[in-house]
Amino acid sequence: MLNTTARQQTTPRTVLVVEDEPTLATAIAQRITAEGWTARVAGDGASAVQAAAQLRPDLVIMDIMLPVMDGLEATKRIVAARPVPVLILTARDDEADKVIGLGAGADDYMTKPFSMRELIARCKALLRRVERAKVIAKNAENEKILDFGSLVIDPAQRTVSVNGEYVHLTPTEFDLLATLARKPKSVLTREKLLEEVWDWVDASGTRTVDSHVKALRHKLGPNMIRTVHGVGYAFEPPSAE
Repeated sequence: MLNTTARQQTTPRTVLVVEDEPTLATAIAQRITAEGWTARVAGDGASAVQAAAQLRPDLVIMDIMLPVMDGLEATKRIVAARPVPVLILTARDDEADKVIGLGAGADDYMTKPFSMRELIARCKALLRRVERAKVIAKNAENEKILDFGSLVIDPAQRTVSVNGEYVHLTPTEFDLLATLARKPKSVLTREKLLEEVWDWVDASGTRTVDSHVKALRHKLGPNMIRTVHGVGYAFEPPSAE
């Protein structure tokens, strides 16, 4: 059963909160409502998939550990049906879990316990990224294909292929790869990537960048993105390896 909290606003936003701990779910929903958004709560993964199809939310906050269907499977199904930013919540500060979550289609993650202030900041950043992505996609309509031999990136179609086979990337993963690939071998700082891809103005999400890079390496291979320790990352064209 879904619980609903709402308040009138000039720019309506609907956030689906998927959390099986009633106290935490209520706290998140109340904080979302305080922002002038609409919050809907689902207590398990299967209900979340159904709610996402009915509500078409602007954002999903998804706990990983859920009854009936876990958060990773629910995220896969929600994103496959309709692109929507997903912020996953995990109780374990394990990098592997975060990469798996991002690989399932999530755009960002937070580790429990977390502050409500930081949660809302992350939500706002994800919503801004969606709007920013629309602008980027519009500007890329006439952009040339980035052809690096075995790797081909089509900014207009937002597709990536390796050795002629398409690789599924989340919107955030695509934007991150394209941002790096537009400046081959150039080192981009984590802060610069946060600004360009996530539209964040501070460095609070540098670990998010690291996790997304690991997710990209998992899909594209370990050598296309080079780590510059203490600084950031650089794209290494396959043909140059």
